[in-house]
Amino acid sequence: MHVPTPTLPIGLRLLRNYSGRHLPQDVLAGLLVAALAVPQALGYAVVAGVPVQVGLYTLPPALLAYALFGSSRLLFVGPVSTVSVLSGSIVGALSDGDRALAITLTATLALTAGAVLVAVGLLRLGWVAQFLSEPIVTGFVAGLVVLIVIGEIPALSGVSAPSGGIFQRIDETVRNLGDFHGVTLAVGASALAVLFVGSRLLPRAPWSLIVLAGGIAVSTTADLASRGVRVVGEVPTGLPLPSMPVVDVQLWSGIITGGIAIAAVGIAEGLAAVRTFAPTGAIDPESDNREFVGHGAANLASGIFGGMGVGGSLSKTAANARAGAFTQVSGVAAAVIVLLFVAFAAGLLSDLPRAVLSAIVIHAVWGLVSPSTFRRYAAVRRNDFVAAVVAFGGVLFLGPLNGLLLAIAQSLLGLVYRSMQVGVDEMGRVEGEKAAWGSVGNDSSRRTYRGVTVLRPDGPLFWANATSVVGHIEMATRARQPLYAVVLDLEATNQMDTTTAERLDGLLTRLRAEGTDLYLVRVFGNVRDVLSKSGFLDTLGPDHVWHSIAAGVKAARAARAAGIDPANPFPTPDEVDPLDEPDELDEGAGERIASKGERP
Repeated sequence: MHVPTPTLPIGLRLLRNYSGRHLPQDVLAGLLVAALAVPQALGYAVVAGVPVQVGLYTLPPALLAYALFGSSRLLFVGPVSTVSVLSGSIVGALSDGDRALAITLTATLALTAGAVLVAVGLLRLGWVAQFLSEPIVTGFVAGLVVLIVIGEIPALSGVSAPSGGIFQRIDETVRNLGDFHGVTLAVGASALAVLFVGSRLLPRAPWSLIVLAGGIAVSTTADLASRGVRVVGEVPTGLPLPSMPVVDVQLWSGIITGGIAIAAVGIAEGLAAVRTFAPTGAIDPESDNREFVGHGAANLASGIFGGMGVGGSLSKTAANARAGAFTQVSGVAAAVIVLLFVAFAAGLLSDLPRAVLSAIVIHAVWGLVSPSTFRRYAAVRRNDFVAAVVAFGGVLFLGPLNGLLLAIAQSLLGLVYRSMQVGVDEMGRVEGEKAAWGSVGNDSSRRTYRGVTVLRPDGPLFWANATSVVGHIEMATRARQPLYAVVLDLEATNQMDTTTAERLDGLLTRLRAEGTDLYLVRVFGNVRDVLSKSGFLDTLGPDHVWHSIAAGVKAARAARAAGIDPANPFPTPDEVDPLDEPDELDEGAGERIASKGERP
């Protein structure tokens, strides 16, 4: 029995070989990205429906765990908008307003997401991430941004937070805007102006940190809390201790479903960032598996220390790269900086106006919506546009979790539907080439043989489309009578199943009953194995499977010349003569058979 040799986690291997000459740049990058990450972590904690310190507790363990187990040199993990709002919606539905329970559920969701991700990575199932397509993620994120912005408007303007569905909340927010609190609105609007204008003028400056510090300074100096401005309130100073949250078993169905959704959304954004900043930008399935483990470890570490679900942040990874980071030591440096802040300075946040946090959150998510991307999907491929719109509408109408599930279901149904839309081409010899065959429907100069039709499904056969494709083949044979042989090209089929083998067996029986024989060409080894085990090849005959179209047509014509009855087993011809020149193209040959799309 082979026992795999234990290997160090990839992060440990990289750190073990770390070159000290990169340390100053990595530390500087960690400091700059921490300045961006801390204010956003505070805001995302509010979005997730938990106290701001939960956002701070999330960063250090997540960054350190990813540095040990992740595969990317530059990826920055932590609270992200998509995961935070999804976690907040799940926790809000399960906690029923219980703040202590909300904190426990948030950590439990992080642990569940982490366990799911680690299991997927260790089982090498990273390919499942491909089902969360870019259009789905685009629509999902756009829907989340709308939810986040609408959810932050009340805190930004000092009005009471509405309840109910998205449209009910919009209606109530609009009606309540006349009751806005002037000082709160002035603080929130000023913070937004500084963030958006400043980011445009000096994009590399840590404007979130500047606004955060400025908000605390103004609030303390002017005593904004006494003027009716809502502030964050007391934030405990000190490091969190590891613990395992315990929740009622009745809540586990929602937690498991939510944890899977958080894992899916977090890894989708993380993989996008990894690929964007990878040296080659290439998609590596093995690297995806390692990323699942790295992201899972970050979520597990965060949950154990009472934090939130995390993901790879595209914006902060970009900032990390711009700051000149070389390795995950930048993440370790950022973790140390946050730990020092939590241990000694977290109390400074108590006077921070809540409106400033809302402005930071709105600015952080605003750039995630790209109308031009929707227009590109509409121009390039309608189905991609539909997938994005379904995900967007699903989030707004059904909420983040159900919206995501709807978008994934729509994507999978679309995949199955497209796989069933397999047409059948009639093939002919390409004039002037020895063994080249192509679709007659695409080029009428390609020639066919009288009494023999060569058919090629333009997609793989499997259980869902086997009945339909066999029906198309029978339509083609009826259109080409008189016919003594059908040569079926299975090049596009690389897998075979019992249902498809049974459908082919039924086709063979019906064709031979009508005096028409069947030949298979370009059959892959695994397809041949299944056809053999099902007994189909025994019924077909040993000399009815050939490596090329030309060889299959030769065998069919030789059998016809020898007067062999297709309904009975026939001996192997001693020799098959070369093809002579094709007969004239049969009338009606080359028509596209039951295809619903143009083949290139």
